[in-house]
Amino acid sequence: MHEFVQDYYGKQLQSSDDLKTTACCDASAVPEWLKPLLAKIHPEILSRYYGCGLVCPPLLSGCRVLDLGCGTGRDVYALAQLVGPEGEVVGVDMTEEQLAVAQNHREWHAQAFGYDNVRFIKGYIEKLDELDLEPGSFDVIVSNCVVNLSPDKAAVLSGVYRLLKPGGEFYFSDVYSDRRVPDEVRTDAVLYGECLGGALYWNDFLRLAQAAGFIDPRLLEDRRLEITDNNLAHRTGNLQFFSATYRLFKLEDLESACEDYGQAVIYRGSIPNCEHRFVLDKHHVIETGRVFPVCGNTWRMLRDTRFSEHFQYIGDFSRHFGVFEGCGSNIPFDIDVFATQSGACC
Repeated sequence: MHEFVQDYYGKQLQSSDDLKTTACCDASAVPEWLKPLLAKIHPEILSRYYGCGLVCPPLLSGCRVLDLGCGTGRDVYALAQLVGPEGEVVGVDMTEEQLAVAQNHREWHAQAFGYDNVRFIKGYIEKLDELDLEPGSFDVIVSNCVVNLSPDKAAVLSGVYRLLKPGGEFYFSDVYSDRRVPDEVRTDAVLYGECLGGALYWNDFLRLAQAAGFIDPRLLEDRRLEITDNNLAHRTGNLQFFSATYRLFKLEDLESACEDYGQAVIYRGSIPNCEHRFVLDKHHVIETGRVFPVCGNTWRMLRDTRFSEHFQYIGDFSRHFGVFEGCGSNIPFDIDVFATQSGACC
């Protein structure tokens, strides 16, 4: 599969127009604050973008960021502008042709930005421990529609956990399925290259994440994917696929359920581009100045990370009131044929 993916993305795909699904993000859906950053990226790199989401979380100034499966570097060069001259963005990819494009335009971007704070490494995302990357050295790790292409997703998640600083986060978009993908789809080379064959069943992903140490994965957003090629749609049968963005925090003492300790937070409105509200995840949209009840895990995700100074904290862990009502285990994505639960917490 490594060889096929390298050939598919290095030689067969020449632009995002060659893809046969709606995995790539619609440019019109890009947030307004991000569009000026993309406007400063070389057109060739923009045309060879194969991501399925946006992996530019807020509050990155001065951070050290790692992009897994960086391809031609679109996200690297967007993130480079967000971390600024005091930060650094490292891109890792196994495909020489894509890395060559990223490297060829490095000086062009340094001139456009006024600084050079990126570097690219050839390597496999399942073998991060073999790269010259110091454990516990990254504030944020991102990945855009690449983990599904890996034949060893557990190794990817373990490697990410090892490289993150305490309180760091893995913020990534990828493709998931509503059930386990059968062998005839998983071994179909084109379906694999289109990010469908390697898609994880959403519940298996949660189990792998938790096994790697990311106890409470948080879903930020999701959308259903359309397979625009009729032949491929027929080959996938009744499977349904979703593009979803998750954030996983490397934090000690997170619990497996959303436990209620009577805590709350007040957002100060001080994070750039998030003046009126802060979106932690799909079920935590925190308005500026408003008392917002949270579970113990959410409390730690705000207090013990780079977001800490932007909130006021109410309560502690001295008294427990049980689990937040509504915390369930149904499919988390928005879909008409599945019932979804909306609880006070998750």
